[in-house]
Amino acid sequence: MNTNRSFSIRLAKQADVDALYALENASFAFDKLSKRRLRHWVSAANAILLAAFEHPTTHLGANSELSQKQAQQSPVKLTETGTLMGYALVIMRKGSRSARLYSIATDTRARGHKLGEQLLSKAESLAVEKGVLFMRLEVAIDNTHAISLYEAMGYKQFGIYHQYYENSMDALRMQKPIKQLYSKTSLPQYPWYQQTTEFTCGAASLMMASSALNAPLELDQFTELDIWRQATSIYMTSGHGGSHPIGLALAAKSLGLQSEVFINIEQTPFIDGVRSTHKKQLLSSVHEQFCMKASKAGIEVHYAEPDIADLKDALQKDSAVICLISTYQFDGKKIPHWVAITHIDDTCLYIHDPDIEENDNPMDFQHIPIAIEDFTAMATYGKQKLRTCLVISKAQSVA
Repeated sequence: MNTNRSFSIRLAKQADVDALYALENASFAFDKLSKRRLRHWVSAANAILLAAFEHPTTHLGANSELSQKQAQQSPVKLTETGTLMGYALVIMRKGSRSARLYSIATDTRARGHKLGEQLLSKAESLAVEKGVLFMRLEVAIDNTHAISLYEAMGYKQFGIYHQYYENSMDALRMQKPIKQLYSKTSLPQYPWYQQTTEFTCGAASLMMASSALNAPLELDQFTELDIWRQATSIYMTSGHGGSHPIGLALAAKSLGLQSEVFINIEQTPFIDGVRSTHKKQLLSSVHEQFCMKASKAGIEVHYAEPDIADLKDALQKDSAVICLISTYQFDGKKIPHWVAITHIDDTCLYIHDPDIEENDNPMDFQHIPIAIEDFTAMATYGKQKLRTCLVISKAQSVA
C-alpha cells in the first residue's frame, strides 16, 4: 500500500458544506460542528477551512480501505471535485500571533495514507502566510493516535483542560512554533549551544554570539563555567547567581571581542530579587566592581533601553546580540534568562534559547520567532522593569 498518497487539498467552498457535515457526523460522537457553523467558517475571514478530495477516477489501491462496498456505505458523498476525504479548520484571533487548529477529520477510507499530516502541513503553511507564529490545538487525552501524529509533527504539550469535552474527557493543550520551520531556510547560520546548568544561560548565550563572530573558543562546559565565573552576579532569586550584563561584557573582552552594554537602570540589577540586607550589599559591591572594570577596559555602558531598530542595524552590520528576557511567557515562571538574538525582520525577532529539557529537540530552540511587540513585553524583568542587552562585535584592529 502507498502510505503517503497525495490528495487534492484546497480551501473549502459553500458547495462542500453538505459533504463536510456528513464527514463531521461520521467522525465525531459529540462536540460536533453544525451545518450552520460550517457555512460560517467556509467564508469567515479569520478562518482557514481546508477540504481534501479523492478524485472519483482514482483509487487508493485494490486492497485498500477505498473499496466499492465502503464507498457505497460511506456517509460522505461526492462533490464537484470528487469524494471528500478530510478537512482541517484553523481559527485565528485578531491581534494574536497564534492560531488554533479547531478541528480535523479524515474519512476512514483514507486512514494509513497520511492525509492528516498533509492537511495539517497545508494549514500551517497558509497560517504562516497570514503572519501566524504558533499553532495551538486541543486533543482528548485518550486519543493516542492523534497525539502521536501531533508529536511527530513537532507539537508539544504545554497545558491541560480538565473536563473539556461534552463527555467530561480532559484535553491536552499542544503548541508548535510553525513559522520557525518555514523561516529556517532563509535565516543565517548561527551556532547553538545547550547550557549544562540551570544558572549559565548568560555564559551559553555569550558563547553562541562569540562563536557566530568566529571568536577562538570551544563550545564546551569548561568555557561555559569560566565565562560564568567572570560574569556572575553572585546571588539570584534562588540558587547560584546568574550573569550580570556588564560581567558578560567583561567576559567578551577576555575573548578578544568588544561589547556595548545597554541597560535602562543605573541601580544594581537583580537586587530586588534578594531579601537579605547582606546579600543586597554584596550584589551592590559586585555591580560597582563590574562598572569600574568596564570603565578601565573601555567598555561602553549606555543607560538607556535597548532599541529594536538599533539591534536590527547591529545584526545587519555583522555584530551579535544577546538579551535578557523573562521566561514567564515560556514556562509561567518569572525567571531572568539570557538568549541570543539571531535575526530581526519587520515582524519578528528570532532567538537561540540555550535552555532545553532532556527529551526536547534542540532544533525547536533555534531561531524561535517572537513577534516584536511580544518580545518588547518579554524583554523586561522584575520590579525594576530591567531591560538590558549586549551588542558584541569583533575588536577593531589597530593600524
